[in-house]
Amino acid sequence: QGLNTSKQLAVLDGAPNFSIEMETGTGKTYVYTKTMFELNKKYGWSKFIIMVPSVAIREGVHKSLEITADHFQELYGKKIRFSIYNTQNKSNIVNIKNFAVTSNIEVLIMNYQAFATKSKESRKIYQKLDSMQSEKPIDVISRARPILIIDEPQRFGKSESLFKEFNPLCVLRYSATHKKDKKYNEVYRLDAIDAYNQKLVKKIKVKGIEVLGNSGTNSYLFLDAINIHPKRYPTANLEFEIKQKTGIKKVLRKISETDNLFTLSNELKQYQGFIVKEINGLHNTVSFTNGITIGVGQSIGEVDEQHIRRIQIRETIKSHIEKERALFDKGIKVLSLFFIDEVVKYRDYEQADDKGDYARVFEEEYQLAIVQRDAVDDEYNQYLDAHKTDTIHKGYFSVDKKGKLVDSISKTKSEKQESTDISAYDLIMKNKERLLSFDEPTRFI
Repeated sequence: QGLNTSKQLAVLDGAPNFSIEMETGTGKTYVYTKTMFELNKKYGWSKFIIMVPSVAIREGVHKSLEITADHFQELYGKKIRFSIYNTQNKSNIVNIKNFAVTSNIEVLIMNYQAFATKSKESRKIYQKLDSMQSEKPIDVISRARPILIIDEPQRFGKSESLFKEFNPLCVLRYSATHKKDKKYNEVYRLDAIDAYNQKLVKKIKVKGIEVLGNSGTNSYLFLDAINIHPKRYPTANLEFEIKQKTGIKKVLRKISETDNLFTLSNELKQYQGFIVKEINGLHNTVSFTNGITIGVGQSIGEVDEQHIRRIQIRETIKSHIEKERALFDKGIKVLSLFFIDEVVKYRDYEQADDKGDYARVFEEEYQLAIVQRDAVDDEYNQYLDAHKTDTIHKGYFSVDKKGKLVDSISKTKSEKQESTDISAYDLIMKNKERLLSFDEPTRFI
């Protein structure tokens, strides 16, 4: 792999460190789980700590160990005994006490906030606890000389200096983006190009939205798609403003060559001269007799941020349905994720139905999308109709004590810190099988 041979073993605080570079999404958790079994099989080592940078990743690792347990038992004839480090949980106290003395493969999963912050809970690892017969958890753990596995070490910062407290036999560092000055004894590299060539990850296709300069009029246009027909001239899905009884509204319509937007808009003045001259399927453009040309994904005229978000939501739903239809017969469920700026845009508790702007826009655009779908593929159409629109999307954020969704960054007096409320992650991190089942209506997150 073109790796340099280390002239001298890099040792930090008495423990050799080894770096493994693996691209995101290529299975780091699986690899280091199998590594634990291999080290046990070849050398008898059986005590491991998996150190992760956040509660979300901790829950994901715990779930991965859970769902791969039977698979690894088939391969190695034994199972790992694993638990999340938590001094508040009595059953976990027992696991900590057994960590150093049993012959099992023992694994503690720990997020660094559990020992490396100034909170009362994180200081417990250094205190004598009555529940542990006046022993310190750190002494019990360090006595076992565990192998420390660090998931994403570049995210730990100064907390890394505290890892020596565990007295590790060695340290295995797994990341896609190691810091250059902290890449020690690199033993394996699977970079982005390798991952793609080995078909371990997919290529990203970007669907962009471009706002062009104003055309000199107040005319708004957005070209959504060009529709190619083998026996007819191409048509286009164009969004423009239409005068209705309730006011002027942006509407997505299918247009053909020679269509006059002035007529279709119920004679809005800004569309005078907008007669469709050509719909070009080769270049994905529509041109008008007034000399203006627009391409797919482009908009002209005054576009506010709220409407750009509507277009993005619409395009995501459209792409989702296209992919979902292609994969439905193969039994593969498609999920689409939206990353948003604040919870209130999705969940607004001051509204009677608790829905924020994005939730309302999503439901409006989804209803339009499934109304416009082809009337073929009965099984897939039955699936689309099986669940109500308000059940197919859910928001996953941190949850406050009243059970309401809150921003994932909790504002404290001194700093902003990541919320450690694990209830926000349950369906994604703990109930993956449910989320990926067609019985679970959630498809948009």
